[in-house]
Formats: sequence, structure tokens, C-alpha cells
Amino acid sequence: MIFEEAQDAIFWADGDTGLIIRCNQAAERLLGRSRAELIGQPQSFIHPPDLLEYVQRTFREHADRQSREPIETAVLREDGTRVPVEVSPSVVSSGRHTILQGIFRDVSARKRAEAERSKLEHQIRHSQKLESLGVLAGGLAHDFNNILMAILGNADLALHEMPLVGSARQHLEEIVRSARQAADLTRQMLAYSGKGRFDVRPIDLSATANEMAHLLHASISKKAALRMHLASTLPAIKADAAQIHQVLLNLVLNASEALDPTTGGLITVRTGDEFCSTEKLAGSRLPERPPAGRFVFLEVTDTGSGMTAEVLEKLFDPFFTTKFQGRGLGLSAVLGIVRGHRGAIFVESQPGGGSTVRVLVPAAEESAMRQSTTGPGSDHRDWARPGTVLLVDDEEAVRTVGRRMLERLGYDVLVAEDGVVAVEQFRAHRGRISCVLLDLSMPRMDGAQALRELRVLAPELPVVISSGFSETQLEERFRGERLSGFIQKPYLLDALRDVLLRALS
Repeated sequence: MIFEEAQDAIFWADGDTGLIIRCNQAAERLLGRSRAELIGQPQSFIHPPDLLEYVQRTFREHADRQSREPIETAVLREDGTRVPVEVSPSVVSSGRHTILQGIFRDVSARKRAEAERSKLEHQIRHSQKLESLGVLAGGLAHDFNNILMAILGNADLALHEMPLVGSARQHLEEIVRSARQAADLTRQMLAYSGKGRFDVRPIDLSATANEMAHLLHASISKKAALRMHLASTLPAIKADAAQIHQVLLNLVLNASEALDPTTGGLITVRTGDEFCSTEKLAGSRLPERPPAGRFVFLEVTDTGSGMTAEVLEKLFDPFFTTKFQGRGLGLSAVLGIVRGHRGAIFVESQPGGGSTVRVLVPAAEESAMRQSTTGPGSDHRDWARPGTVLLVDDEEAVRTVGRRMLERLGYDVLVAEDGVVAVEQFRAHRGRISCVLLDLSMPRMDGAQALRELRVLAPELPVVISSGFSETQLEERFRGERLSGFIQKPYLLDALRDVLLRALS
């Protein structure tokens, strides 16, 4: 009765011939075969051919050692499907006959659970890696921006004070160009961390891609052919056009570099829209999953060499590159931009089979499509308003160049190295101070705390936040607060003038 009613499949095989001589009801259910079909069959009838030798050898070893340690293998159902099983072998002796007994437990559910857990653990590790690399990239970008502020600001001031011609001016212009290129690198690092600055407006993705067609053709290998299949009618997306330009350019350049340098190949750019379910979005390379809904997609496909699983795993890591030359920031910036736009990104590739990268951005609601796409008004006076600006920054070099810039614009300047000193300065000179230029990250009292203290003392005081981080991150940190403006480091004299005019107007 125990033999027949057991939930696990039980097989008896003759110790001499290896033929099945008995099995229970669970064995019939496991293999999808009747008992009549099973009895008298060799072990090869129920085991996959590639596992048969392993099973026979292991059974004999267990019999010799009288071991009941379970082994993992698989059995074949009547329809040819493999079922993973855990087998507990033993030897049953009855007089002159030796019987090999195997108790087969179906472990399909356990294997699925283990695979799901392994996948989840992999996703968590990947998410933690992205987050830690994002924190590192964002922190480095912030510190570099402070250094570049001193270089770029002083060079820009020197240019304003020099004659329009001369060799020294050319040297300074080269310094400014190089510093701005360095600032572009830090912006890519911020984009990877998902903290890049976005000027979000409703845009048509197909029109944006079409505008770039000439640049894309000029940027790829001469042996590469570029085909663009752009949907004629698409929902608008709320996105930063410059960042979308960067995504498309980086994806196309990466596709071009994947092609054979001798024979070339084909790069295809597609746009379209589709509804994506939660299940489909679960395959995104980003740890953050957007809610289900309608998305507009940008897809770049190449006929290049493809990528191995190891390369795919590191594809979006900053500074990872398979090229002899390169910084490895292009695709990591793409990942950050897509993250900042609350989208999704999918990659399909295999060695020798080319690659496809698909970027999805949520379609804008109809109300957003009707919003004006014009920028803020620019009818401010181009001369500095009189008054005193309180400049707050923990970096001495930034305070020095900032003071020079403000004085150049005609302002009186007070400085403070942190929020505590800034509040003290304001209490002492509140009658003079017409605006505060406030750094975000400082010791003792940071910009957010200092802003709250200043708002208590003077609710209508114009406050402009200055930071190496982005306006996007600023909006999250100061949600509900009234700010008069934002300027991202490193900045030039003209940009500082414009933001102060807007704040004071």
C-alpha cells in the first residue's frame, strides 16, 4: 500500500538484467505512460540518452557503497519532454535476487523556483552595481565641476578683459574650449547616474531622428550603409531633444564600430510606438521598471560581429569598452538618459549575429502635446541690476572666481563658506542683500537647510541654487520649495548674468 500510494515515483529493476520489473502509480503520472508500457523495459527507456551512462554508473556505485545519497538526473516523458528528478537509489535483496530500487522525485517546481531566485539575485546585483557606479560617477562629476568652475570661470573673465586680437587670447580660447569639453565629459557621467540636466518638452521622435540624418551619415564608417525607417505619425514624447540626439548618435556610432572595418555592413534605425505590458517591461536592462502603457521606441540594428554574454553583461558600465581607443562613456550615458526619462532599454545580440538596441520612452499625454514648446522669455535687460549678492560655496576657488564674475557684472559681493556662515551673514546684512547664490553640497549646513533658514528670515528673498549636479535632481530635492533660479557648474559669465537677471526681475 505504501509502495502504491507514495507521491514519488518508485521503480524496481532486476539487478542482473537492468529491466524494470515493477513501478507504482506515481511512476505512471511522472512519465505519462501506463504500467504495462514500462514493465520489462530497460533503463534506457526512461532516461535521456546523454544521461544513461551517468545514471547506470552512479546507481552501481551507490549499490556497492550501500549509499542512499540522492542524485540529480532527468527522465523522458512520452511526449519527449525532459523532467528533472532527484533519485534516491537503494538495493533490495530477496534471496538469490538483487533488485535496484529508485525513488524518483519530480523537482521541476524547485528548479523553476531556483532559476527565478537566481534571476532575481542577478537583477539585484546588477541594480546594486548600477547604483554604486552611478553614485561614483555622480560624485566624480560634482568634484570635477568645481575644479572646472575655477578654470573655466577665470579663463572666461580673462577673455572679457583682453583685446579682441592677440596670441594670448588664442591661448585662452583654447583653454575655454578644452574646459568645456571636460565639462561635457562630466555631463556624460551625470547622465549615466541618471542625474543629467534635462530641458523636457514635447517632441516628435521621428522628426528629431530625421533632423540628424545628415550628421549620422557623416559620422559612421564609409563602408557602412545607413537605412532609416521612421514612422510618419507618432505620439509626442516629453524629452530633452539634445539628450535624445546623444542617445541616437551614440547608438549609431556603436553600431558602426561593431561592423567589419573591411567589408562594412548595414545599420538600420527605426521608430514606432507600441503598448508594453508589465511582463514585457520586466526585460528592460534598467533596474527601474516603468509602468505599463504606450511607448515610443527608437531601435538601432547592425549586422556586425555581435556580442558575447560577458560583453552584454558589462555593456552599459561606465569606462567599459572593447575598442582600442575610447572612454567607454557613450552607452553608459545612454543608459542614464533613458533612466532619467523614465524609459526602458532592451538589447538583443549574439556572436556573429549582429545586435539590436531598442530604447522606449513613455508617450506623452494629449495635454502635454498641446503645451507650448517655446522657451522662457529673453526680454531681460542685458545690464546688471544694482545690489549685493551673497555667494555661498565651500570651495575657495569657486568663491574666488564667483566673486570676480559678480563684481565684473556690477554687483557688490559677500561670501560665505557654508550654510551656517551664510545665515549669519544674512542676519548681519539683510538690508543690503538682494539675492543669494547658494551652493547645494556643503559641510555643516548644506544648501537645502540654508534655504529653509533664509526663507524663515526673508520669505521673498531671491535664491539661485548653484551645483555641479543637475536641475532634474534639484527639482526632486526641493520639491514644493520656491526657487528663483538654477545654474549648473561650470558656468560662464554670460550664463551667470542671465540667471541673476531672471531671478531679480
